[in-house]
Amino acid sequence: MSKIEFKNVYKSFKMHARQSDKLFNLLSIRRRKNTKEFLAVKNVSFKVYDGETIGIVGLNGSGKSTLSNILAQIVQPTSGQITINGETSLIAISAGLNNNLTGIENIRLKCMMHGLTNEDIEREKSSIIEFADIGDYIEQPVKNYSSGMRSRLGFAIAVHTNPDILIIDEALSVGDSTFAEKCLNKMNEFKEQDKTIFFISHSANQMKTFCDRIMWMHYGEIKEFGPKDEVVKSYADFTKWFNGLNELEKKNYKEKMLQGQFVVNKKFDDQIDKSVEFNYLNLLIIVPVIVLGVLVTLGY
Repeated sequence: MSKIEFKNVYKSFKMHARQSDKLFNLLSIRRRKNTKEFLAVKNVSFKVYDGETIGIVGLNGSGKSTLSNILAQIVQPTSGQITINGETSLIAISAGLNNNLTGIENIRLKCMMHGLTNEDIEREKSSIIEFADIGDYIEQPVKNYSSGMRSRLGFAIAVHTNPDILIIDEALSVGDSTFAEKCLNKMNEFKEQDKTIFFISHSANQMKTFCDRIMWMHYGEIKEFGPKDEVVKSYADFTKWFNGLNELEKKNYKEKMLQGQFVVNKKFDDQIDKSVEFNYLNLLIIVPVIVLGVLVTLGY
C-alpha cells in the first residue's frame, strides 16, 4: 500500500483585478461573467511508498511550495483525490511560527498543535533548544529572528514531534553549513526509521546523496519523476539551456509557460444566470464585521 497517492490533483487560485472583487466573491455577488484563475498545480498524479525520500526540484514559481503545502494538508486541492497515510510535518522558513511569540512559546504552541502533551513538551523542550542552537534569542519574539534562526527553530521543533511524513521546503537553503549537516544527519536517522521524506532543494548534490527518487515540477506540472540520477541529469541539462538564454529570451519563455497556467472559468459563466444576486447568509455575516471595523477605525 502506498504512503501517499495523488490522483489528478489541481490547485487553482482566483485572480482578482481589484481588492473589492475579493469581497464580492465572498458575498457571492455575480458581477463578472468570467473569472480568471491561476493553476499553481495541474493534473498531478504520483505514488510514494513507506521509507522513500523524494526530492522535488524546479525553477522558482514551478509549484513546489504549493505542492508541499498540499502534502502538509495546509491547503486543500481544488480538485482531485489525495490519500495520506500518516501524520505530516512541514519544515519551511517560519512555517507555523507566530512572530509575536518567543521561541520558547512557539515550541510549546507548535508541539501542542502536533498533539504532544505537556509532559511530552517538557521532555523534548531542552533537546529542541539545543538542536536549534540560537542562544538567548530563544527568549525573544520570532519577529526579531533572521531567516536562518527561523529555519533552525522550525526544523528543530518539527523533527522532535516525530512525524510519519517529513516535508522540507528549502529549509536548508539558509544558515551555515554546520547546521545543514546536522539537519541531514537527523534526516538520515528518519530514513533509517523508514519514515517518508519530501525534500525540496536547489542543491543537486544533496538530492543525489540523500534522495531515492526525484520529481521535477515545471510550471505546475510533473515534468519528470523517476530515479534520482536520471532526473538530476535531465534537470541539469534544462537549467544549462535556460541559463544560456539572454534576458529577453528568458522573459519570453517564462511568459509563454505562465500563460498555460491561466484559465477562464467557463463553468462559472454557465452558472451566472441561474444564480441569485446575493448570498444573504454571507451578507448577514460579513456586513456587521465591516461596520465594526469602520467603527473601530473611527475610534468609536
